[in-house]
Order: sequence, then structure tokens, then C-alpha cells
Amino acid sequence: MSVGDSVPDRVSAVGSSDPAKIIGLLAVIYAVYLVAGSVAGVNPVSNLTSLTRWIGLFAIAALALNLHWGYTGLFNIGVVGFMGVGVYVTAIVSKDPVAAGGSGAVGGATGGLGLPLPIGMLAGAVAAALFGLLVALPALRLRADYLAIVTIAVSEIFRLSVRNGNIASFDVGGLSVGFGGGDGLQLDWGSEVELLFDTLMLGGVYDSLTVTAERLIGSPVAVDRIGYALILLAFMIGYYALLRRIGNSPFGRVLKAIREDEEATNSLGKDTDRFKIIVFMIGCGLMGLLGVLWFMNAGGGGGSVNPTQFRPDTTFYIWVALIIGGAGSNAGSVMGGALFAAVLYRGPRFLQTVIDKLTETDLGSFARRTGFGEAMAPITGSFDPIPLLLYTVTKLQSLQLLIMGLVIIYLMHNRPQGLLGHRKEQAAAISLSRPDRRSGGDRAVAADGGVEDE
Repeated sequence: MSVGDSVPDRVSAVGSSDPAKIIGLLAVIYAVYLVAGSVAGVNPVSNLTSLTRWIGLFAIAALALNLHWGYTGLFNIGVVGFMGVGVYVTAIVSKDPVAAGGSGAVGGATGGLGLPLPIGMLAGAVAAALFGLLVALPALRLRADYLAIVTIAVSEIFRLSVRNGNIASFDVGGLSVGFGGGDGLQLDWGSEVELLFDTLMLGGVYDSLTVTAERLIGSPVAVDRIGYALILLAFMIGYYALLRRIGNSPFGRVLKAIREDEEATNSLGKDTDRFKIIVFMIGCGLMGLLGVLWFMNAGGGGGSVNPTQFRPDTTFYIWVALIIGGAGSNAGSVMGGALFAAVLYRGPRFLQTVIDKLTETDLGSFARRTGFGEAMAPITGSFDPIPLLLYTVTKLQSLQLLIMGLVIIYLMHNRPQGLLGHRKEQAAAISLSRPDRRSGGDRAVAADGGVEDE
């Protein structure tokens, strides 16, 4: 866009940019949730902070996976395993210390090294990256489906290993630390949001917000929820900026070349194995940090982490989000994560809550005392569809995986490239085409290294 562009052209260019698309989609999602929640009498703070939490988490997850699959073509379906490495190492590094042989060194009360939470988060990300290195060295010579089998196997090996009672607790330097075994670990960090505010030397701001929230809302916990949502949005923007920088760099262009034709890239003198190992480590580190964010307890009071929470279904959810947005597109990853979180993941539960409040019907009790036959009977008798509709709403969560599967089948048949995965990418860091003398400039470059749609 040049100085000679007209005002309508500039407005059109801004409106069609990736950030504008993301903001527009988020505005629509928040408007729908806010209006529906207000009509039904749902607490707006709880409603919007919960929505923001899942949008942020799935957008971050899709961005991290996009670095592997969208940029490099690495078929990683063991995402949740690397998330687990990140959160477990963070817990061990940052939990309050317990003396070896103390009464607290059992199961969920196992202690840690007592270091600050930000250091623990950094250690978790580094540990996940190193774990990715161990996986990458033997596995990245495999292609496509075989690499996928290795990654999901490693994820399951990690999950089963942390359940092992032999490493539930062990001594390190006179302290009792461990993975907690099948009981998991208590994340006794207190208010993680307050800790992160203090790390940024914003403790005074946090205290002021807490006092204000207690006066206006009556609950200081709301500050933790709002602060946690803002932290997730900040991390989402950071992940987006990092992947955009990688995609536009010479390193990123080699990754895309590997995705398109690894043998041709290798023949041009690029050590593709080294590039794949590096990008796999970076992506795994981002997934490890995601694991810490995923299990933070926004309301304070201590959360927990358990081996049963690291099953492959979480990886499946992240893949669905990426497929919806479009592999290879950073903006598409964010939009896919937002749509998945708002519609497919949280949507059924929110819809059930809204209908419950609007109809003043206890849908849970209705589902327990009503079977499919009882719900169908009014239709055949008095043509009353309400019982069947209520019965269907109560079963939406049970049908969640079925609905996701149908969405994937539809996308694979009708739009396999997703929302924004269809754009062509230019190989050069700058445009090599002649400027359009009539419009005064070239087409805008997309944030993911491609070209904006016309």
C-alpha cells in the first residue's frame, strides 16, 4: 500500500488483513456469548473469562502445532505428551519444598524445589524441548504415518511412566520431589496470576485491581480470572508474532521447502535433518509452555495435574482446531482455535446452560428421568416437539465427539485447506513483482508469509 492509494483502498486493505479477520471473528463470538448469556442471566464475568480461556488455549495450541505440521509437514499426534512434560517439570521446579522423609512427601503432597513460577515455566519449556530432541533423533527419519505412530507412542509412554509409583517421590538434595504417581500432583502455586504480575513488577496494579473488583463485583477472585484471560491473550499474541517471524525468515522458508519436497530441498545443500530437529524442539518447547498455561487454576486455591488428563483426545481437539483454521496459516490457527473453542468445545455446554435458564427446566434431572421413547411420545401423540428438543440438548455433550467427526468429514470433502490455508506463499522475503502503477503498490503480504486474498 503506497502513498498514492485512495482512502477506500486503504480501508479495504486494513479490513482484509489477518489481524482484522481475527478481531472481527472474536467480536462476533463475544457478542453472541454476551447477548445470549445476558438474556439467560448468566454471570458475564464468568461467562466471558471462561470463553477467553478456551479460545486462548486452543489458539496457542493450534499455533504450536502449526509450526510442526503447517510449516514443516511433521505429523505430530503426541502433543499432549509434550504438554505433560512441561507442566510436570514446572511443578517439580516451583512447588513448595518438602524435606526428604517428611510427612508431606506422599502422593499429591509431594514437594518441589521452591523456585519462582516463571523459572519453573522456563524449565518446563526447556525440558519439553529436550524431550522433543530425544524423540526427534531417531524418529524424524520416518515419514508421515510412521512419525505419527512414534509421537503418539511416546506420549503414551510418558503418561504411563508418570503413573509409576517408583517415581512418585524421590530425594534430591535433601528435598522430596517426584511425579506423584497415579495420584498426580497438587499445584500449590496459590494465585499464579498474582505471581506473574509480581514478576513483571506490577504487584501494585494487581492489588489495586483486587480492591476495585471486590467493591464493584463483590469477589476479588474475578481479578484472577480476568488477569488469567489477559495473560492467555498476551501469550497468544506472542506465539503469533514468533511464528510470523519464523515464517518470514530464511529458516522458515527452508521449513516450507521441506514440507513441499524434502528431497529437492536436501539436493540444494540444506541439511533437512538438522532443520527438522531444530523446529521439532522449538515446537515441543512451545507445547510444554502451553501445558503450564493449560493447568493453571485461574481462581487461585491450587489446581492439580493427573496422568489421566493426558489422554490422546486433547491432541485430537487441537488437530481439529488446526484443520478448521487451515494448516500453514497463523491467522487461520488463531481463528480455528477460536471457532473450535466457542462452537464445538464449549458451545454445547453453554447452549445447555442458556436453555436451562430460559426454560427454567432442570435439564440434568429431565435427562435422568426421560428416555428416548418418552421424548418421542409427545410427537406421535400431540405433535409436541419440545420434549424431544430438550432431550437432544441434554445429549449434546455426549454427542460432542460425533459432531466433531462430522465437521472433520465435511471439511475434508468440501474445504480440506480450512479457512485460511488456501493462500499461495511467496518464497522471497520481499515481493519480486513489478509495482502496479495503477494502484501504486503490490498486494499485501499476509502475516503467515503468504499473500492476502483479493
